[in-house]
Amino acid sequence: MDMRLKFLSDKMKAIDFGMLSTRTASGALASRPMSNNGDVDYAGDSYFFTYEQARMVADIECDARVGLTFTGAPSPRGEAPLFIAVNGSAELIRDKAQFVAHWTRDLDIWFPNGAETPGMVMIRVRASRIHYWHGAEQGEITL
Repeated sequence: MDMRLKFLSDKMKAIDFGMLSTRTASGALASRPMSNNGDVDYAGDSYFFTYEQARMVADIECDARVGLTFTGAPSPRGEAPLFIAVNGSAELIRDKAQFVAHWTRDLDIWFPNGAETPGMVMIRVRASRIHYWHGAEQGEITL
């Protein structure tokens, strides 16, 4: 594994929410906060849960190209904040076995019937490029 990717994975464990950006049918960008659910043994795939009727589902069905951004706060030790921008493609997953594989108890607040919640969809974002900024260090990883 690329050591920069391992570094980002380790840092992302402390970042719960990021922004998922899609392109609407009219071409406008639409962004919304999404939790990574602590599923961050990050090797280029991110997983998010939503409901079938969410606009982002329709957006992804029209154009699978998406963006993710994550921002980590500076550490108490004075370490610089981390900024991550991911370009990738999204896939809509409706397989309950996959839901279970990526489920965490924190999701129960949004999806009261767990992996059996009617109308639930999982979004997998496969990164193609990752840009990062961490103090004076910055770089790009192509997957």
